[in-house]
Amino acid sequence: MLEVVGVTKIYGSGETRVAALNGVSFNVNEGDYIAIMGPSGSGKSTLLNVIGGLDRLSSGKVILDGQRIDNLDENKLVNIRRGKIAYVFQQYHLLRSLTALENVLLPLTFSGSNGKRARAMELLERMGLGNRANHKPNQLSGGEQQRVAIARALINDPVLTLADEPTGNMDQKNGKELLDIFEQFNKEGRSIVMVTHNHEAAARAKEIIVLRDGQIAERIKH
Repeated sequence: MLEVVGVTKIYGSGETRVAALNGVSFNVNEGDYIAIMGPSGSGKSTLLNVIGGLDRLSSGKVILDGQRIDNLDENKLVNIRRGKIAYVFQQYHLLRSLTALENVLLPLTFSGSNGKRARAMELLERMGLGNRANHKPNQLSGGEQQRVAIARALINDPVLTLADEPTGNMDQKNGKELLDIFEQFNKEGRSIVMVTHNHEAAARAKEIIVLRDGQIAERIKH
């Protein structure tokens, strides 16, 4: 499904050149759940951004469902991100003026939300937020806001979910509930790549990829 082939990302030039990623290669198959770990500055978030087209690579390839996506122009990348790739970030990025339901429907603004309202409510109910659909973000807890963000990410039925420190702003209870949600969606066949520093979160994944100095240092299968 996803092939990451020899991905290198270099920032700066001359003496200030820094290789955030240096020849990283791995595959993500349908139903995989991969955690990416490593010390600060190891390239974890850069790798996630390169996979999702938020950052351009210096060399290598990113192939999704047989299509090379790293060399697409921005308009085509937007379509890929809107339809095939979902993002869940540490910061929830909800629009404060919209309700939870409206935030979930937001990715459909340009593609039409006809028939999707029921799907959005279904996702919110699965997140335990059916009775909070008309609440705005400032009326929701941090854990509830993150669950709204997950529902929003899944509204288009993406083939791949990218999560960058999704439990980073949560207490232990809310973090566990979020990981339970991820685990359930993975059991239903969704593919997940998650960057985390949390060993308990990584233990939920089927494989851990450890990065050091922009390279894969270790792979641990569960």
